[in-house]
Amino acid sequence: MINKRTAMMGAATLCSALAIGLFMQKTAEHPQRGASAPAAVSVAADEAPLEIEAISLTAATPDTTVPEPARQDPAAPCDMSVEAIATPMAEVRLTVLSLCRPEERLTIHHNGMMFSTRLDATGALTVQVPALSETAVFIVEPQNGRGAVATASVPDLDLVNRVVLQWGGNSGFELHAREFGAAYGSAGHVWRGSDLTSGRGSVVQLGDENQLAPRLAEVYSVPRLGGSKTGAIDLTVETEVTAINCGRDISAQTLELRDGTLRTRDLTLAMPDCAATGDFLVLNNLLETLKIAGN
Repeated sequence: MINKRTAMMGAATLCSALAIGLFMQKTAEHPQRGASAPAAVSVAADEAPLEIEAISLTAATPDTTVPEPARQDPAAPCDMSVEAIATPMAEVRLTVLSLCRPEERLTIHHNGMMFSTRLDATGALTVQVPALSETAVFIVEPQNGRGAVATASVPDLDLVNRVVLQWGGNSGFELHAREFGAAYGSAGHVWRGSDLTSGRGSVVQLGDENQLAPRLAEVYSVPRLGGSKTGAIDLTVETEVTAINCGRDISAQTLELRDGTLRTRDLTLAMPDCAATGDFLVLNNLLETLKIAGN
């Protein structure tokens, strides 16, 4: 395709006004209108030749306005649907769909527990959430616009004990359970980095830790009855001293669901200075020991 400079030079040789008008129309993506050649004048043999004088070529002023790309009306509704379905072990499968919000950040609220996550490229999300109440209400809050609410009935909530540790930012908190006298790193030491079969209970992390200023939660769940082992489960809150949290006060919150009752406690921890980077702080007395009985 000839460039703009070449096109304008050729137009000056022929007829600048007409050629520039056509070129600018093509640049603005108007339907192409080819310049028709002057019609040939046919004169009968017995008629005198027709003399044409004082020809003046004109062209309309071209429309050089570039059309703006289509944009979604900010006032137009952006619907969100949320479905909550109870699943075994007192959990709820939460499904969120909002086609007009691809990859948008969401904050999910449930009985005081809160974590942030993100819709995928199609505007969808499915997440498994441990429930904290028999009538489990979930509020899904987008970054912009109106959110949505979903409710599920959780009939088997009384079969589990559950402990939640939640915090904001990259504070490095971890929830650890040592079941029935287990040592660190052995079978029965349950945390988010352990194998799913390492103990009677399990720890799941909720939230996207790669977000800016994420809201995260870790949940330890264990059946109240049954199993071959009974006794005490020691629970600890731990955090690694990092370049991000050293020398600062960091905050967290615990929610404990025991025998159908939910209790909440706030925590503020003064971290050592950055010379202690890489060390771990272990809070042994923050959470009450769980007692697991047989059938």
